Amino acid sequence: MTDIGASAHQRAWTPARGYTVFLVPPVLFLAMFFLWPLATVAYRGLFEPTFGLQHYQKILNSSAHVNVLLYTFEVATSVTIICLVISYPLAYVISRAKGSLLYFCFALVLVPFWTSVVIRTYAWIALFQRRGLLNDLLIEFGVIERPVRFMYNNLGVHIGMVQVLLPFMVLPLVSAMRGVDQTKLRAAEVLGANPIRVFWHVYLPLSMPGVSAGILLVFITAVGF
Repeated sequence: MTDIGASAHQRAWTPARGYTVFLVPPVLFLAMFFLWPLATVAYRGLFEPTFGLQHYQKILNSSAHVNVLLYTFEVATSVTIICLVISYPLAYVISRAKGSLLYFCFALVLVPFWTSVVIRTYAWIALFQRRGLLNDLLIEFGVIERPVRFMYNNLGVHIGMVQVLLPFMVLPLVSAMRGVDQTKLRAAEVLGANPIRVFWHVYLPLSMPGVSAGILLVFITAVGF
């Protein structure tokens, strides 16, 4: 009977069940500070003062609100594409690095997280303002005659957002690329595939989990901007 009770207790207390208790605090935190405010906003939008979709109709009937929403998704999409184009070759180079060089590359990617976004924004302002460093250098070397407006326009928004969101694309890509099975690449080469076909038919599909994760992270964060 003792053995039967002990085995029943072991079945009831498996590691998976034991670790689920650690999920309670973050679940409660998300429910209190994310799900509850979101549900409150949704409830008020539907039931105050009376049940209906009049609030949402008012927003969609306003050209100003619609233009803001469209511009938001347009910028988020373009920033995500730019981050992917820049990050993919960069992540490939990092994934091929080894030893101290790998740690150094990771440190360079993570450095922006050690600096406040506000400080980085002021740095871009000092660099791109009308009499900033970039305009002064371009005028000094005779590239331009008058200062170029880099800020408070679409160009400045893209530059700032890409710089902030780039690590969110690089890190998932590096993780996926380091997990690519190199034997499959060598097998494709042995079978006669040229480098372009190896990349397109073998390497790119194997790195797609990192691409998908990076796109999701960057796009959602960019929409939140």
